[in-house]
Amino acid sequence: MFLRTREPGEASDRSDHSYPPLPEALVVPVYDNHTHLEIANGSEPDGGGSLDYHEQLDRASAVGVRGVVQVGTDLETSRWSAEQAAREPRMLAAVALHPNEAPVYAEAGGLDDALAEIFELAGWPRVRAVGETGLDFYRTTTDEARATQYRSFEAHIEIAKENGLALQIHDRDAHAEVIATLKRVGAPERTVFHCFSGDAELAEICTENGWYMSFAGNVTFKNANNLREALSVAPRALIMVETDAPYLTPMPFRGRPNAPYLIPHTLRAMAAHLGTDVSMLAAQISSNTELVYGSWSDEPVTAS
Repeated sequence: MFLRTREPGEASDRSDHSYPPLPEALVVPVYDNHTHLEIANGSEPDGGGSLDYHEQLDRASAVGVRGVVQVGTDLETSRWSAEQAAREPRMLAAVALHPNEAPVYAEAGGLDDALAEIFELAGWPRVRAVGETGLDFYRTTTDEARATQYRSFEAHIEIAKENGLALQIHDRDAHAEVIATLKRVGAPERTVFHCFSGDAELAEICTENGWYMSFAGNVTFKNANNLREALSVAPRALIMVETDAPYLTPMPFRGRPNAPYLIPHTLRAMAAHLGTDVSMLAAQISSNTELVYGSWSDEPVTAS
């Protein structure tokens, strides 16, 4: 079951649309902090279609990825995330309006109603985070649209605090503005910079404030020295790992479909850069993730 298909234009550089092979399994399991399993993307080498979320999670389980945080970006995907997490023991949910979606709702006159529904979804069982929310000045350039992003971001921060949930930050070309907003409004106790995109300076600011940094497959890219420098200064107690699937597939499969079962490639690259044992890093990241979201077994799932 999928809600969407990845647009061809988003993957125009891909010549191979087949899923990569399974990596060697991790000895110590971890979690995928951020994924989008509602998006159909990729195909099996034998001509099969995209893997549905059950198949994705089965493959993840086979290589030591014990669970995922399934993330909403609008009302439809947030509902889907909450509904599937309620039935799937390997999934928790995050619900929000992506910063680029907030102006769309505002233009249609429905932002307040949409935020009210996000608040309602935040109270569902197995919804453990509000996200992804934040600021994105890469695609949003007008003053009016940016003002709407601020309004939406601040509302999401309050939703997270009122429900005692973690906050997952989307921050693109807006580091200073995101930090200023978190400090002005007051960040939730557990705040995560998803797909960390800053440098060592931003990592130091996150460290000073106790904000978590989640690294995706782009930390493995050759041109991502800024991310590896940030990883070097980030305390081990504040780092996590994610796919942001179906995007940001780690090396050596950059350009092919991403999926939670590819987390071991990113984790091993992080461990190699840090000069530490993969299992030790996995144990630390697994502990960090459970501190942020709680246990995947804290709340029972309902019958499908």
